Amino acid sequence: MELVMDILPFALMMLATGVVAGILAGLLGVGGGIVIVPVLDTALGIYGVDSAIRMHIAVATSLACIIFTSISSSKAHHAKGAVDIDLTKIWGPAVFIGAFIGALVASSVNSQVLSAIFGIVALLVAIKMVMPFDDVAITQDVPRGAIAPVTPLMIGGLSSMMGIGGGTLSVPTLTLMNQPIHRAVGTAAFLGLLISIPGALGFVISGIGDSRLPPGSVGYVNLIGFILITPITVLTAPIGVKIAHSLDKRVLSSVFGGFLFIVACRMIYRTFVG
Repeated sequence: MELVMDILPFALMMLATGVVAGILAGLLGVGGGIVIVPVLDTALGIYGVDSAIRMHIAVATSLACIIFTSISSSKAHHAKGAVDIDLTKIWGPAVFIGAFIGALVASSVNSQVLSAIFGIVALLVAIKMVMPFDDVAITQDVPRGAIAPVTPLMIGGLSSMMGIGGGTLSVPTLTLMNQPIHRAVGTAAFLGLLISIPGALGFVISGIGDSRLPPGSVGYVNLIGFILITPITVLTAPIGVKIAHSLDKRVLSSVFGGFLFIVACRMIYRTFVG
């Protein structure tokens, strides 16, 4: 009974995280990681997990959850014709490779570095999405040819280091490449699957044998968080999709940017206070 009472607050926090993460996954195409990572980092801190590996566990567990969230979200978007299949064929392999490399690199740095990366990238993206630059594009279409893999490689690598599904980076990048916001969100949801699978695998491999890991961990993936968050995010992601397709594109961009700004400030603060 004592063990149950110790775990209950953590379990309730994980369930609440799943609800919010699932809705945001469908709404913004972000895979839910932008919520899961900071909440898990905080929860692990409350439970006394070593600060040196808290972000590693949060990022890894987030990526594991995103595997199933991305499937649910991308299916819902595909049903509405919002996933660019041709683009996923071009970007997919580079995103997959970048995500695996990013996870291996992330495992070799401390939590403060991961927090800083998360916060700075999220802040830059938030500023872009909040500002009224919907009609601003740096290219008329997504680049093809020899330079085509560069952008998705970077998106895959940074996303796996942040524990996010890729929407945080893919959505603003695609809008800058003259892609409609709803198509960008839908495509990002599918790319999240190609980030989360190799990213989670990389963290499992790199975390095996670490004596600082809390109970219920496989490598850096915590199974308690994974089991509780995943089913809730899968169930609630279609709700976010429904909301997304009912919103004006400027409103959707503003919601995305405003939320990212709050999360970015939280993670930058965590970088300095530990």
